[in-house]
Amino acid sequence: MDAEAQAGIKKIVESQDSKDNFIVVLGASDLDGAEISAETVTLGDPSFAGPLAGVSLGLPVYHILEPDVRRCIPEDVYNESVGIMAMVVDPQEVGERFKTIREKVAKNNPS
Repeated sequence: MDAEAQAGIKKIVESQDSKDNFIVVLGASDLDGAEISAETVTLGDPSFAGPLAGVSLGLPVYHILEPDVRRCIPEDVYNESVGIMAMVVDPQEVGERFKTIREKVAKNNPS
């Protein structure tokens, strides 16, 4: 996630009274890149190079291939827009990786 995207996300989140109305849905087919982006919007920029360096937004983050997200999208829209990716990327692996990230966030930001 480049510095400009980080700055935009930070500005939007900081302009609100609460983070409760936010959810991040990523769709990158490169799982390693998607994980880095997920960590960036949750725990802070792991490279310590962008505006979110050291800034833990704690936003809930999901991947478009996760079943919980898929259930929220009409099947025809999902198949047309995302379906091919599900044949290349293992949705179960994506779910496990993103669940791990959400657990890290919960551990670092107890309610």
